[in-house]
Amino acid sequence: MYHIPRTRFWNWDDNPVSQIFWGRVNVEHACSFFYFRKGSRYRKLLHMLKYQGREDIGVFLGRQFGLELKSSELYKPITAIIPVPLHPKRFKERGYNQAEAIARGLSEAMGVPVVTDVLLRNIYTQTQTKKTRMERMQNIAGAFTICNPEKIEGGHVLLVDDVITTGATLETCTQTLIDSVNVKVSVGTLAYATNT
Repeated sequence: MYHIPRTRFWNWDDNPVSQIFWGRVNVEHACSFFYFRKGSRYRKLLHMLKYQGREDIGVFLGRQFGLELKSSELYKPITAIIPVPLHPKRFKERGYNQAEAIARGLSEAMGVPVVTDVLLRNIYTQTQTKKTRMERMQNIAGAFTICNPEKIEGGHVLLVDDVITTGATLETCTQTLIDSVNVKVSVGTLAYATNT
């Protein structure tokens, strides 16, 4: 197994991932499991997860991340885990949603259910890779919708994705959730992309 540099951001709120959302959207807590740097050996793990059908990597890493979150007082109130959804066309192309694989691992470790039928992606968008934050926000504007809000009403959900860079996708998902449902939202990603 690769040496993966863990962030330990789940232990405090004033961390670089939380700061991405400050003044933009009301996120209760936010953290990532490990740092993601260009050229790192473990970059291949995320590439295999996202593009080579290695769903098992997402479940495994999600489980490891979940063990950390389970021991954090900040994440004990979580009542449901929601993976960032893929559009059905993208799901068909890949065969699975990598965020959902991560969510399943988190669920196993935390004992919290995964909910995949509340936040849905209704607009097919171009990949966010290599786009600026503003281009990303424009690309995903209106891309998500809510169904079955009663499943999370009054709860505290953990919104999950594989990597956070600008936070545009997670911000849009969070805003969609809190605009439509009486719910608290925290964010968790496997990786926090840094330039260093």
